[in-house]
This record gives sequence, structure tokens and C-alpha cells, in this order.
Amino acid sequence: MADSFGPVHGGDYARNLDRGPSRAGDRDEGEFRKEPIRVLVVDDHALFRRGLEIVLAQEEDIQVVGEAGDGAEAVDKAADLLPDIVLMDVRMPRRGGIEACTSIKEVAPSAKIIMLTISDEEADLYDAIKAGATGYLLKEISTDEVSTAIRAVADGQSQISPSMASKLLTEFKSMIQRSDERRLVPAPRLTDRELEVLKLVATGMNNRDIAKELFISENTVKNHVRNILEKLQLHSRMEAVVYAMREKILEIR
Repeated sequence: MADSFGPVHGGDYARNLDRGPSRAGDRDEGEFRKEPIRVLVVDDHALFRRGLEIVLAQEEDIQVVGEAGDGAEAVDKAADLLPDIVLMDVRMPRRGGIEACTSIKEVAPSAKIIMLTISDEEADLYDAIKAGATGYLLKEISTDEVSTAIRAVADGQSQISPSMASKLLTEFKSMIQRSDERRLVPAPRLTDRELEVLKLVATGMNNRDIAKELFISENTVKNHVRNILEKLQLHSRMEAVVYAMREKILEIR
């Protein structure tokens, strides 16, 4: 199952921007799901949808429960099926994927959305994240990486192709440079170790890689991340990175 949906350029593959290992084989036995991950496939090309269904049907822990040809149909299907994951294209007729994100989150709050697209436009990436997408992957990734990304997002991680993650961080930096706003209150103080962890999170490292880099345990990394989010009163690792850059707690050159 080493096929791909298109040519791979520069070794682009889904990279963690959130906690924990991404492959099912890396998880502890107690972390395996009892029920399969229920996936809704949304793409305006019927042949591509069929190909995804065939690929994902080979995965015992993933079940395609429905498909849709555009964003409007995706919202209706999400409301009826309540999938765990919505795998959706960005640009489609009638209603695009980004526009559908917000509505899907309203009718199926527990659903997590992964954009799977050919669009490498920074604007699409940024708008997708603002609309509630948890992942943004280019269609050039291999079929193996699609199932890996589905498992990772279902486990609470964020997945963004490395080339797009770099563009995202560049956009965040530009936002900071354009902003003339100044803090009215002091930002919560992070420890030196928490700042180290936050900088590594910003590069796309998962907890396991951060633990190896800093020669600490994975549980210690999780505790640091939890403390960072509590101090900043944020909900996700990605929000923490954006906040830290905006408040100039963290600089990425």
C-alpha cells in the first residue's frame, strides 16, 4: 500500500504539530480504539473518492461511512452520519471545503476535519485552520500517510504537510511584523524549559521527538505542554505557538 495520489516532491509527508506518536503501531496497547474510526470522504471527483474508499477499506481500524461531492452535501452527510473524521477537498462546486468547515463543526461538533487538497496556497491553509480544520495535507502524499494522518487526528493531533507548516509559520511571523499593537498586560511567564519545549513544538516536533531532543521523558514533555496551555489559557499547541509569536515570547527566524 505504498501508492500515492500524486508525485511526492521534496519528501513531503504529514508531520505532527500536536502531541504523541502518529502511527498505530507506536501506540501503547491500551490506546487502541475499540471501534473503527468513522470517516466521511468529501471530494468533487467521484474517481478520487472511490480510490480513497478502496485504500481505506484495507485498514481494519478505519471505516468509510459515507461520501459527498461538495461542501453543501458534506454538511448534510455529517449531520446524519456524525463521523469521527471528515476528509475533505478545499475547492469544490456549490460550496467549498473551507466554507463547509464551520457548518460541519456546528452539526457534528465531535468531527475533526482534514483538508486533503492540491492547493498549496497560504491563504487556503490559513483560512482552513481558522475555520476549524485540524489537518491540511497535500494530495501528493502516499496512501499510507492518509491512514496514518486519520489515526493521528482521531487521537487528538494536528497534521500539516511540512511545506505548508513552513508557510503557516511564515504567515504568523508576517502578522506579528505588521501588527503595531502592544500588550496591555504582561504575558504569563514561561520557564526556560517551557520555552524550549514551545520552540520545538513550533518546528513541528511531536512529544517523542521533543523528549529525545531535550533528554527528558515523554511524560515530562506532556506535563510541560499542559502547563504552557494552562498558563496561556489556550486549548491547543498550535494556539500556543501563535500566541507566543504574537506576544514576542517566541521568535522563529
